[in-house]
Amino acid sequence: MNASDTARKGPLSHLTILDASRVRAGPAAIRTFADLGARVIKLEIPPGAPGGDDMIGGRDHNRADYENLHRNKESLTLNMKEPAGLAILHELVKTADVFIENYRPDVKYRLGIGPDELRQINPRLVYASISGFGQDGPYANWPGFDSIAQGMGGLMSVTGRPEDGPMRVGIPIADLCSGHFCAQAIMAALLEREVSGEGQWVQTSLLESQIAMLDFQAAQWLIDKKVPVTTGNEHPLTVPTGVFQTRDGYINLAAIGNTMFKRLCVALEIPELIDEPGLGTDPERVQNRARVNSAVAAAFRQRSTGEWTDILLKAGVPCGPIYSVDRMFEDPQVKHLGIARTMQHPELGEIEVVGLPMNFSRYPRQSGPLTAAPRQGDQTEQILTGLGYSPAQIAELRTRFVV
Repeated sequence: MNASDTARKGPLSHLTILDASRVRAGPAAIRTFADLGARVIKLEIPPGAPGGDDMIGGRDHNRADYENLHRNKESLTLNMKEPAGLAILHELVKTADVFIENYRPDVKYRLGIGPDELRQINPRLVYASISGFGQDGPYANWPGFDSIAQGMGGLMSVTGRPEDGPMRVGIPIADLCSGHFCAQAIMAALLEREVSGEGQWVQTSLLESQIAMLDFQAAQWLIDKKVPVTTGNEHPLTVPTGVFQTRDGYINLAAIGNTMFKRLCVALEIPELIDEPGLGTDPERVQNRARVNSAVAAAFRQRSTGEWTDILLKAGVPCGPIYSVDRMFEDPQVKHLGIARTMQHPELGEIEVVGLPMNFSRYPRQSGPLTAAPRQGDQTEQILTGLGYSPAQIAELRTRFVV
């Protein structure tokens, strides 16, 4: 079942979005809108047309990733390099609310689909762009990839253990965060449109988004001129935090501040640590990190992770187990939240995908079915018919690889 087969439900079901983005950042931004009910038309290069998409994130590269990323969308194959393809896009733009792209900045202008061109057709259109490094500037035309943005955005310099050197985060965080920031910008522009009556061009980049996610680590430099360093699993500003070995595994600890530290010491049955000289405040404990961690680690090894979790939570100390992904989805709280959503797939049968982590009182998460990611061009004929093209015209467009 495809997105066009079922009436979409959700708070954004009145919106139509044209998605010309690829790989992850743009599709992740628009997945939010698709999950909230918007009609999303995914624009793809027709089979056989030059410039086909073999980038990571494609349909054949990682099936699970593709199904999770592109659910609830429709697929229109469209060659925007051809005048006839551009004419079809212009027709779609007339009634669209959002157009999103994540080409290199110069590509949209060479194709004639820049913000000025499309907003001349529809002044209410919100045009969204995600780039690697910004729409202009010395690096504007560099290819943008998540791992490169993690390195240039400072994240790798504060991730990992000091002895191991810079470390990439285990998820494509620059891609995902730029997608989320872009979604927020689109939402803001749509809200502003209700006042002004006009759309506008909104932009973000992997580099900007990654820098923004540094947050307090970036502020340490901007305000205090202190260069943050790696601290592994520990927090750079408070001790003890991070991962400790128990009798049967590991536990994650966040004993932040003096109150939590005192509760922890009592719970671990090492109350003498509370009054030990040099451990009275967070800055002092940071200076004596090894001494604190040694005492805490010795105590944790005496019991199992489950025992310590119960003890510490009763004492009001934040902690928790550390799961592999399979065990995480088996956790009773995760199951209760329903973040794994069931979806019927025409080829794979019943599968699960990662749901949207939002809940609306008038649009419960499970109120409408998810629809499977479309096959390439699944809705091409239906969309073109809706624009007034006849079967003969559509067939002729196919022979020229326009659609």
